[in-house]
Amino acid sequence: MALRCVGPRRSLLSHNALGGLWPRAKAVCSGAAGSEEIEKKLLAFPGGSVDLVKKECGIAVLTISNPERMNAFSGTMMLQLQEQVTQLEGWREGKGLVVRGAAGTFCSGSDLNAVRAISNPEDGVKMCKFMQDTLTRLLRLPLISVALVEGRALGGGAELTTACDFRLMTPGSEIQFVHKHMGLVPGWGGAARLVRIVGSQNALKLLSAAQKVNSSYAEQIGLSDGVVSPEGGTLVQTERWLSSFAGGPAPVVRAVKKVVLSGRELPLSDALVAERDIFGTVWGAPTNLEALARKSKHK
Repeated sequence: MALRCVGPRRSLLSHNALGGLWPRAKAVCSGAAGSEEIEKKLLAFPGGSVDLVKKECGIAVLTISNPERMNAFSGTMMLQLQEQVTQLEGWREGKGLVVRGAAGTFCSGSDLNAVRAISNPEDGVKMCKFMQDTLTRLLRLPLISVALVEGRALGGGAELTTACDFRLMTPGSEIQFVHKHMGLVPGWGGAARLVRIVGSQNALKLLSAAQKVNSSYAEQIGLSDGVVSPEGGTLVQTERWLSSFAGGPAPVVRAVKKVVLSGRELPLSDALVAERDIFGTVWGAPTNLEALARKSKHK
C-alpha cells in the first residue's frame, strides 16, 4: 500500500441544535413549497443512482453511479442523495463515511439534460438551494467523512468533495471547478467551503482560472489529505485510512465531530457552550468509565 498523508461566523443556527447535530439546514434552504416544486421537476430527469452501504464496523460507503455520463447527477440522483443523507442522519452506530464515484471516476457535476430544462433563473436558484441544503447536511453529519477522488471531479463534483471532512486522491486524478467555463460560479456551497479549506487566495485562483488540480498540487494547497495508490484497492485503503480517525466507540467519535463542527460554525461563546454540552454526553458514560478503570494510575 502506498499512501501519503498530510494534515487534515457566525452560524445561522444556534448551538442548541447540536444535540442532534443540525438535522436539517433549514436556514440554508427555506420554503417548503419551493422545495417541493423543484423536487417534482427533478423527478422528470431519471438515470443513475446514489447507493449507500452501511457496514457493521460503522463505516458507510456512498457511491455516485451514472457511468455513462461520468457520474453526473441526474434529477433523480439529486433526490436520492438527499434520501441517503437522511438515512445517515438516523444511523446511530455510524462513525465514518466514504464518498466515491463508480467506474473509476468521481463525478462530473450536473447532468446537462436536467440543467438545460431548468435553465431559467428561478428554477436554477431553487435547485441551488436544494443542493446547498443536502450538501450542508452531508458535511454536518456526526460522521468523519472522506471523498475518494478517482478520475475526475468536475463542477458540482468538485463541490461535492468539499462537503467531506477529508479528500484522498489517486495518481492521475483531478479536481476542477469548471463553473467559469459554463458562465457560472459554484452554487452548491462549494465556493464558501473551498475558501475555508484552502484560503481565499487559493480559492480565487482555482475558481477564476478553472484550474485543473492534480493530486500533487492539491496536497500542496491543502485540498487533498493524501494520495492512494491503486495497488491493493483504493476503497480498501481509504477505509483503512479513515479507520485511524473513526476507530473506537461511536459515541466518542461522533462527539469529536460535533465539537469540531461547533468550533467551526458557531461564535466562540456559543461554541464553548456547545462543547461543554457535548462533553456532558460522554463524561461518565460507559466508554469513559471503562477507560478510567483501565488506567487507574498515572504512568
